[in-house]
Amino acid sequence: MLTFLLILIPLLGGLITFGLKGNGARIWSLATALVTLALAATAGVAFRQDPSGLGLDVSWIRQLGSRFSIGLDGMGMMLVLLTAVTYVVIFLAALRHDYERPHHFYGLMLLTQAGLMGVFTAYDALLFYVCWELVLIPVYFLCSIWGGPRRIAVTFKFFVYTFFGSLLMLVGIIYLYFQTPGTHSFSWEAFTHLQLGAGEQQWLFWLFFVAFAIKMPVFPFHTWQPDTYEQAPTPVTMVLSAIMVKMGLFGIIRWVLPVLPQGVAHWSHLVILLSVIGIVYASCIAIVQTDLKRLFAYSSIAHMGLMCAAVFSGSEVGMQGVLVQMFNHGIIITGLWVVVEMLEQRLGTKAIGDMGGIALKAPRIAIAFMIICLGNVALPLTSGFVGEFMMFSGLYHYNGWMMAVAGLAIILGAVYILRMLQRVIFGDANSLTEKIKDIKTHEWLAVAVVIGLILFLGIYPKPLLELVGHTTQTLWALRG
Repeated sequence: MLTFLLILIPLLGGLITFGLKGNGARIWSLATALVTLALAATAGVAFRQDPSGLGLDVSWIRQLGSRFSIGLDGMGMMLVLLTAVTYVVIFLAALRHDYERPHHFYGLMLLTQAGLMGVFTAYDALLFYVCWELVLIPVYFLCSIWGGPRRIAVTFKFFVYTFFGSLLMLVGIIYLYFQTPGTHSFSWEAFTHLQLGAGEQQWLFWLFFVAFAIKMPVFPFHTWQPDTYEQAPTPVTMVLSAIMVKMGLFGIIRWVLPVLPQGVAHWSHLVILLSVIGIVYASCIAIVQTDLKRLFAYSSIAHMGLMCAAVFSGSEVGMQGVLVQMFNHGIIITGLWVVVEMLEQRLGTKAIGDMGGIALKAPRIAIAFMIICLGNVALPLTSGFVGEFMMFSGLYHYNGWMMAVAGLAIILGAVYILRMLQRVIFGDANSLTEKIKDIKTHEWLAVAVVIGLILFLGIYPKPLLELVGHTTQTLWALRG
C-alpha cells in the first residue's frame, strides 16, 4: 500500500491544486511534496526490513493480461527517494516565485511526480509505458506555457524526439508480449524468462535503447537537451535533469539488461564508444558556453554518458557506481539549478560574462555554489566522488583505453567549472551584482538539504551502497 500511495498522493494533490488560487497552490504543493517524502522515507525503512512487503499486484486490464503490478527494489527505492527529496527542494526554492496561473503550474508539476513514481515502481511493461507517457504530457505543457521566448519550437523538438523513442519502445513491448507463453503477459518476470534468439535480441535492443538513450540523453541523441534546459522554467529543468534523465538509465537496467542479455553483449562496445565520445564532446562544448543553463546542460550530458558507459561495462562495481551516482547526480544538479535560479531572479540574466563579485556581495550564495560545484567535479569527500570512482573502476575492468579517454571528463569538468566560478563568484562587482541580495530563508532551506546530502554521502556513503546493492545482486543472479 505504501508504494501505491507514493503514486496516489501526488496524483490527487496535483488534481486538487488545479482548484486552488494564488498562494494556496504553492503551499499545498509543498505540503503534498512533504507528505510524499515522509511516505518515501517510511517505505525506505520498511524496505530494509522486508523488500517484498512493498509490492502490490492486482488485476488491471484482464483482457490483455496486464496487471497493476508495482514494487520496489534497491534501485526503485533509491529513485523514489530522489524524486521525493528533489520535489521538496524544488518547491522550497520556488516558494516566493510568482508564476502566472500558479494552480496550473504546480498542479502539472505534481502530476509529473505521480508519473515518475509510477515509472520507478512498475513491474508490468504496459503500466511502465503508460506512466512513461504520463510524465511527458504535463512536462510538455509546463515547457510550452511557462518557458522562454523560444519555448514553442524547442518544446516541439523535445516532444517529437521523446515521442518517437516511446513509439519504438511500444513496438518492442508488444513484440515481447506476444512471445510470452499461454494467454500472454506484460509482467517483468514473464519478460525476463523469455528464451529469445540472439538475432531477435540484437534488433529488439535498439527499439528499447533508442527510447532510453533519447531520455538520458547520450550522444548522438542529445540535441534536444541544451535548448530545452535553457528555455524550460527552472523548476521543470530541475525535474528534467535530476529525475527524468534517470528514467532512461532505469529503463536500461530494469528492462534491457535482464530481458535482452545477448543483445546487450553484442552492442555493448558500440554503446560504450558512443558514450565516451559524448563525454568528451559535451565537456569540450561546456568549456565555451557563456550561459549558465547551457553550461550545466552539457555538463549533465557528460555525466550521463559516463553512467551509460559504466552500465554496459559488465562490471558489478561499475553497475553499483552507476546506481549510487544516479542519486548523487540528481541531488547535485538540483542544487546547481537552485543557485542558477537565485542568480537569474536577482540579476535578470544567465550570462556568465554579466556576473562577478558575488562572493563580496552575497557570500552565502557564493559558498553554497562553490560546495555544490565541487560535488559536481567529484572532489573527494563529496558525494560525486564515490560513484565516479566506482564507474571508472568498472570501465577500467572493461577497457583501460576507454577509461582513460572517459577520464578526460574529470580534467575538462574541472576546467569549465573552475573558470565559471572564477568569473561568477570572484572578480569585481558590476552594476548588476553591486546590489545583489544574499540567500533568503526558504532558499537556504532548499540549499541546506542539498549540501547536507552532498557532504554526508561523500563522507559516509554506506547507506546508499547498501540500498542499491539489492539491485546489483538481483541483476547478477539473473545473469547466472
